[in-house]
Amino acid sequence: MQQADIGVYGLGTMGSALALNLAEQGFHVAVTNREVDWIAPFVTEAGPLAANLAPYETLKAFVAGLAVPRVILFMIPAGAPVDMMIKAVRPLLEQGDMIIDGGNANFNDTRRRSADLDAAGFEFIGMGVSGGEDGARHGPSMMVGSSETAWARLRPMAQAIAAKFGSDPCVARVGPDGAGHFVKTVHNGIEYADMQMISEVYGLLRDGANWDAARIGRLFGGWNNGPLASFLIEASADVLNAVDALTGTPLVDLIVDAAGQKGTGRWTVIEALKLGQSASAIEAAVGARAWSSVRDVRADAAGILTGPPADLAPDTQQMEQALLAGRILGHAQGFDVLRAASQEYGWSLDLGRIAEIWRAGCIIRSSLLDDLAAALKGAQPQDQMILSPAIAALLNANVPGLRRVVGAAVQAGLPVPALSASLAWYDSIRQARGTANLIQGQRDYFGEHGFARLDKPGKFHGDFS
Repeated sequence: MQQADIGVYGLGTMGSALALNLAEQGFHVAVTNREVDWIAPFVTEAGPLAANLAPYETLKAFVAGLAVPRVILFMIPAGAPVDMMIKAVRPLLEQGDMIIDGGNANFNDTRRRSADLDAAGFEFIGMGVSGGEDGARHGPSMMVGSSETAWARLRPMAQAIAAKFGSDPCVARVGPDGAGHFVKTVHNGIEYADMQMISEVYGLLRDGANWDAARIGRLFGGWNNGPLASFLIEASADVLNAVDALTGTPLVDLIVDAAGQKGTGRWTVIEALKLGQSASAIEAAVGARAWSSVRDVRADAAGILTGPPADLAPDTQQMEQALLAGRILGHAQGFDVLRAASQEYGWSLDLGRIAEIWRAGCIIRSSLLDDLAAALKGAQPQDQMILSPAIAALLNANVPGLRRVVGAAVQAGLPVPALSASLAWYDSIRQARGTANLIQGQRDYFGEHGFARLDKPGKFHGDFS
């Protein structure tokens, strides 16, 4: 039997899709799974692509079926399962063999694994994969963290299966060790903010203007033909237009209003705080998902805590502007986190290239990323994307709509945490003089921390007696 170009361990949703994508691009793919009864049905359902699949029921046979130097892609749950699989497969490998972790790993784990395996003569790659099942099957966006040597080996295969923006493959080596998984984490954080802002506008129209799901879906569908064109707006329109076959009710009205999360949004906020960065829009989105889970508390609070009548006269143009401005500001926070991490870990991240590989295949793909990529590749005063001429012009044109929408939501007692956080961040950034001088005075008052003065150098203490 022909030895395989790559082995895929893990035939869940993403692993199966990537294996078929590889097979369709002409690569010979060895496949296996912990639950061996998954393997035969997967190969059968592959149809003609089964000719490029080599199924194995044992790890030893799977490894033996790979061409040397071996390439193994793990598509398994992050965390302990990855460490367990590395421990299991390592005795079967030889120096120069490559392990790729394609899951949503914590980048700290990836850095540890990379250091350990690289020291033993193996190649370890942490690869962020975005696009969901359809992206994995037909072309994902992929963010690779590896050595230059490992990337040179993986690159032809990765570019073949990646999404294409025009002729540009949406995959890149973004940096060493944990860089790929860190970039994917921040991608997901931006995704959280995007999704939350869209849902906030949905809530304003549903609860403040009494629009039904289909009407909101039509509005979103129209927005998808303009500056808000994106996968998430398109997906939201499709969800809002879906009708439950059993009841004839809009499906979205039957879905429980409690959102799950797998941790990447939370990791983005944690790492932002560690790096001394503000990711307030992303933090608001993570917090909103947490609030959504306490449905019993919210049900009781609705009958106890008072607020104004939820009456809102919607200006859909202002709402479109609010979403565009909020989206720009959420992305800007994410790129600030990436820049800070690049400096902290010596990764030399190319932020413009990262924006480019997000233009197709991934969940946050949008027409906006063209503008952001151009801005990130050009001159940026103070290394701030929002101060580049094109992005500043977009913000100056659209933030007034964001301001009016947030103000109307506050007056109507309707929550817009991510949109509010974006606006507050914008207003904080544009203040030449803020209010932290009082905070420094307070800190010196009770803790003698000292403060700097505007009129002379040095550290000073105040006489507050």
